[in-house]
Amino acid sequence: MATLILVAAGWYFRPWSEYSPAEIHAATKPEHLAETFRDMDDIFPYRVISAQENANPLPRDVRNDAVSFRFGGQERAVDEWQAASDSTGLLVMHDGVVVHETYLLGSTPETRHTSWSVGKSFVATLIAMAMQDGHIANLDQTAEMFAPQFAGTDYGATTLRHLLMMSAGMDFEEDYNAPGSDIRRLFLGANIYGQNIDELVGSVERDRPAGEDLHYVSANTHVLSAVIRGIYNAPLAEVVETKIWRPLGMTGDASWNQNIQGDNGMAIGYCCLNARLEDYARMGQFYLQDGVWDGERLLPEGWVTMATRPNAPFQEAGPASVYPHRGYGLHFWVPEDHDGEYFMAGVYGQYVWVDERRNIVIARTAADTAWTGRTAESIAAMRALSAHYGDPVIEAALETPPAGAETTETGDE
Repeated sequence: MATLILVAAGWYFRPWSEYSPAEIHAATKPEHLAETFRDMDDIFPYRVISAQENANPLPRDVRNDAVSFRFGGQERAVDEWQAASDSTGLLVMHDGVVVHETYLLGSTPETRHTSWSVGKSFVATLIAMAMQDGHIANLDQTAEMFAPQFAGTDYGATTLRHLLMMSAGMDFEEDYNAPGSDIRRLFLGANIYGQNIDELVGSVERDRPAGEDLHYVSANTHVLSAVIRGIYNAPLAEVVETKIWRPLGMTGDASWNQNIQGDNGMAIGYCCLNARLEDYARMGQFYLQDGVWDGERLLPEGWVTMATRPNAPFQEAGPASVYPHRGYGLHFWVPEDHDGEYFMAGVYGQYVWVDERRNIVIARTAADTAWTGRTAESIAAMRALSAHYGDPVIEAALETPPAGAETTETGDE
């Protein structure tokens, strides 16, 4: 018995390893989340995503106005919402210029905040880039055509479209709070046991036809990340670096967490990008500019519209939706009563919000343990920020060109 206890203690604390279950358990306690989410590289294995040397920061005209909004019949200040929801950073851009920027709970402009499921939208963007590069003919091709390790599985036979729409029909419980849920087993398998994530995901089975309902499943995105690895024959972090990070001129190095450290590690494809708040905002600006950066089209024409709107009736927001106050597109959320608005989102309150009508991008990070019940309030807060800082309509010619936009002598895009 004493030997078993010693073995278990050794496995739990792993004094020989840079990473241990004991450290992960301590770091994921609610009181430590704000610190944990800015130090993910100290807790989980990762691969670096390098920025360009001498990358230019976003232009700034920071005002940090006091903004309020009505919610639940009461007037609330955005600062109150930030404090109540353990916000760690908030950045607002209008016309490509940073107009509001705050950091809280120990964060700074250099902090690499973890994305959680905001990273899903980055993976979807790589699928679009692979289409632009000619590697993917259409979204009705199946995953196993690009990721042969899934051949013969239900996931292998699933189309890219249904993976992106979160309509793959998989028997998968996406509930981090439910003991024994599929997402908890996936998280523990990858982060604690260092298991092969493709094999874990490949065992998931379909329990209804694809294309019938919206069922948000993180494993879907991991399969898409495997498609990207297969197409470019490279680790996910390397593809992010070459296709997104450097072309968009991200200002800071980033990282992507993986199951084990080193070259044999596999990216946790459904989450876990770690980056500066400014660089999350730059990704939103890229979508606001319809996938064009520095005058070069990096996403297929029509992709942004298709990805950021519901593609089927079951993706629409409304009373029938199992996801209150929001609908879905292709790995982007769509708020209820949307008017050119959409957002990337992650657990604990991570957001990248885009308002096309007002030329607004908002990037926000947090460690909010009550994020699920705060969706409507967060949408109201971001809409208030958009209305305060944004123009009512997008002008034909901007006084200040968007970040990365190609300019001429007349200042037109």
